[in-house]
Amino acid sequence: MDLTKNSPENVEFMIEKIKEKLKFMNLGAIKSTHFDGEMYEELKEIYDMIMRKTNFSPNEMQAIAEELGNLRKQ
Repeated sequence: MDLTKNSPENVEFMIEKIKEKLKFMNLGAIKSTHFDGEMYEELKEIYDMIMRKTNFSPNEMQAIAEELGNLRKQ
C-alpha cells in the first residue's frame, strides 16, 4: 500500500490500523468516511506516529482521540 497517495482507500486503511493499534472501545465513533482528502497529511502524520510507538499512556490516548476528532469533517 502506497500511503504517499491521497485516496479514500488509504484513509480507510490508516483509520482501520489506528483503531487496531489503539484498541478504541467505541469503534463506531471513528470511520474513514469522517475524514476527507484535505486532512490527509495530518492524518498520515498521526498514523505514522501511532505505528512507531508500542504503547500509549491514557493521556496520549486522549490526545490522539481529540486530534482525530479535530480532523473530522464538519
